[in-house]
Amino acid sequence: MLIKNTLKNIYNTIKLKHYLLSKGFRVPKNYNSIATDFVNKKNLPSSTKYLIWVDTENFQVNIFKGTNHKWILNRNYICSIGKPSTPTPKGTFKVGAKGYSFGQNHGYICYYYTQFLGNYLFHSILYNLDNTVRDGRLGYKISNGCVRLAKENALWIYKNIPYGSTVYIT
Repeated sequence: MLIKNTLKNIYNTIKLKHYLLSKGFRVPKNYNSIATDFVNKKNLPSSTKYLIWVDTENFQVNIFKGTNHKWILNRNYICSIGKPSTPTPKGTFKVGAKGYSFGQNHGYICYYYTQFLGNYLFHSILYNLDNTVRDGRLGYKISNGCVRLAKENALWIYKNIPYGSTVYIT
């Protein structure tokens, strides 16, 4: 069973990477400088050295390090956001609770969640209870309002972004 699940995960990872490349989920070549200019022109303070800007138009989670008007893009990740009937909330929020996983009682698992507003979270893509990928799509409006990320990217946010960091969603 372990070998079967491992092979399924490898297959789904390859299929997802091929799909993303074939769909052309690419931001403009100068996106990093556009993103940096955008946040530095806003008055976006954070009580920590990190700021997250979720660009829903381009399905990007941008993580900045620095201070107000002096933010430097540290990393960015492709994401999925809320579908039209359950959109991701827009505005300025703060990082709150964090946890390892949720959803097991509903037949799926999402890993490494970081709260930014009530039940709205950054978290991994959806996994089945046997840890195979249930829905690995990124770059779509498909969630119930949360921001879905690759598991390793959700883990990075979970481990590195402190409580109270500003989350700005447009």
